[in-house]
Amino acid sequence: MTTEFVIELFSAPNAQLIIDRIQMMLNDEKKRRLEFYEWLRNDVKAEFIDGEIIMHSPVKRRHLRANKLLFNLLQNFIATRDLGEVDTKKALVALTRNDYEPDICFWRKEAADEFDEDMMLHPAPELVVEILFKSTTKRDRAISIGGVKFDDYAAHGVGEYWFVDPIRQIVEQFRLDEEIMAFDAVGNYHFTDTLTALTLPGFSISVRAIFDQDANAETLRTLLNKES
Repeated sequence: MTTEFVIELFSAPNAQLIIDRIQMMLNDEKKRRLEFYEWLRNDVKAEFIDGEIIMHSPVKRRHLRANKLLFNLLQNFIATRDLGEVDTKKALVALTRNDYEPDICFWRKEAADEFDEDMMLHPAPELVVEILFKSTTKRDRAISIGGVKFDDYAAHGVGEYWFVDPIRQIVEQFRLDEEIMAFDAVGNYHFTDTLTALTLPGFSISVRAIFDQDANAETLRTLLNKES
């Protein structure tokens, strides 16, 4: 679809006028984006999407618990095997036009080794996890028109994307089709199912462990006892 659009635009007699107009709009957006970086504070959770600052409201305990329990498993698995870097909440992922703060994101060691202590803007991760919340579900999850993050992460090479629903206690898993740079659905995993990461070989957990403290502790013991 992108190639067809470019060809159609190139064939238009006013193509240069359209491109000039787009460039002017992009320059204005870039200025507002730089202002966003200057404004952003550590105590604020905000994203820059489609030229606008998107503020995030506080979330409920079930959201916080799912985030904490899943991050606990990922952090320990990745750290003990020196696989890279995993962050939660305040890592700003800067893509071509938009800036996101995923709930959880993982970078392979090759990318993480390039990070420095003063870094604020991060490249596209290998894995992104969003804990769904009512106010962000459309923006995070939508696959069709309006699915800004979904399309943007795929276009920038994020290899794997999870949606964690703390109300229904399920996880939706997607993988990147590198030929078309779009996500394919892998499966929906329910409370009693096993979820296996595609971008982290050996990371296989019960979905229950994302929502239940006892299951989380047992799963962590299992992960740490596995050979690296």
